[in-house]
Amino acid sequence: MTRRGYEGVVVAVPVTVPYARYSIRSAHWWLARSLSALLKESGLKKADIDGFTISSFTLQPDTAIGLTQHLGIAPRWLDHIPLGGASGVVALRRAARAVQAGDASVVACLGGDTNHVDSFRLTLANFSQFARDAVYPYGAGGPNASFAFLTEHYMRASGATREDFGKLCVAQRANALKFPHALFKKPLSMQEYLAARPIAEPLHLFDCVMPCAGAEGFLVLSEEKAKALKIPYARILGTIERHNAFSEDPIQLRGGWVLDRDELYAQAGAGPAEMDFAQVYDDYPVISMMQLEDLGFCAKNEGPAFVRKHGFTHDGSFPLNTSGGQLSVGQAGAAGGFLGLVEAIRQLTGAAGGRQVKDAQLGLASGFGMINFDRGLCSAAAILST
Repeated sequence: MTRRGYEGVVVAVPVTVPYARYSIRSAHWWLARSLSALLKESGLKKADIDGFTISSFTLQPDTAIGLTQHLGIAPRWLDHIPLGGASGVVALRRAARAVQAGDASVVACLGGDTNHVDSFRLTLANFSQFARDAVYPYGAGGPNASFAFLTEHYMRASGATREDFGKLCVAQRANALKFPHALFKKPLSMQEYLAARPIAEPLHLFDCVMPCAGAEGFLVLSEEKAKALKIPYARILGTIERHNAFSEDPIQLRGGWVLDRDELYAQAGAGPAEMDFAQVYDDYPVISMMQLEDLGFCAKNEGPAFVRKHGFTHDGSFPLNTSGGQLSVGQAGAAGGFLGLVEAIRQLTGAAGGRQVKDAQLGLASGFGMINFDRGLCSAAAILST
């Protein structure tokens, strides 16, 4: 079955609410700030927002429906997307279909979380039934242990070294220094990366995202309406999502992108070699490398060779995570699933400032989410164009 395209639907108004390491504000406050920014940048009123998607870990006991009352909006189309790092792309594709079907004319897509001093620990303890019953009671109380397991296995299978992962981290920090909202403000050298204290071998400090508070957002609407509002926009060429892929693998060797990437590129009418940049989900560098393979930029287990061949700053041979990614911006909960997509929109609308990729016309953003001990359950990707 051939998927319908996204002709006539666009994505616009990328916004970031500046992150904070810790916050006494609620998730509601952070998400409200992102909606406020969307309205200010677009010139719309709250009454114009008739579609709404939300992703957040710390919004409970509320979901999207409860948040509508807090925000004073009355959408006729609503979606709650609890998919972590895949949430941004999934929000985009569902919102685009709503606009195509006439169920909404302007959809606000928001992702965000707060980070109280102890809230991250509490989130980990209740992340899922797997985490609560089979992982957390045995001392593996968080993603570091899970990704150490995946990283060590990947290193054995592919020959990747810490220097390979470090090259990604160092390049992303250079990108982050040109993104005003990044929490990390100092350059990172390879020597500093390699000398950082161990967290869960083979992971060291700069392999791990730093939890924080923040929010991201964008609008999905018709191209006609975007032109009437005189706001820059990017076109949606193709999207995919997949859940619980390859469950038979004893340990995660690949993500769901492998099953759908050919269709993604067929929708877009362009292949991996034609992408001017990529924004991949990067809670740990091994996941970035896995996405480069599974999205077809290189063959399986050839991620290390690909990394050694390319430069990953905004002006390098393969611009990657040009805002700095989560590893240098911070991980604001579910907003981490929006960060790369928001940056892709900025790149394609010429709003990336000093980290603008020259002549960027096509870009890919991917997401990965909901880790349960040995695997992530959600994968998604989108290709956008000018």
